[in-house]
Amino acid sequence: MSGNGRTYLDTSALAKWYLNEPGSDDFVRYLQGLDVAVVSSLTRTEVRSMLARRRRMGELDHELESVVNAAFLNDIAQGWLLLYPVEDARYEEAANLIARYPEHPLRTLDALHLAIALQSRTDALATADSVMADAAVALDFVVVRF
Repeated sequence: MSGNGRTYLDTSALAKWYLNEPGSDDFVRYLQGLDVAVVSSLTRTEVRSMLARRRRMGELDHELESVVNAAFLNDIAQGWLLLYPVEDARYEEAANLIARYPEHPLRTLDALHLAIALQSRTDALATADSVMADAAVALDFVVVRF
């Protein structure tokens, strides 16, 4: 990875690396150009939930769900994705973001992702979520939308 600093990857964008969906090709090119791709322990839980939901919806079978989850965990273990823990202070900061930016209808987990991205000192945020993207712009992130 080279050239684009530190970017926090929201689960909505990161899914495009592991599953073939609209925007996947663009996300793959973007991810391959990053210096540091940052995720959090919250992302680990969200990826697991997203894969289980897609299996229940019939988009994945159990075997593919397991393979994709293992690939994600391996990318963390190999250092391709830099994993940040969710520290208790991030919960309070997420609540403060919701209060400070009432014009952005931030959901709990989106606010928590933004608080983690702030703490991890990322230059940019990659997301496929328009509400999160708009809030990230208000927080002065460079936002890459997928």
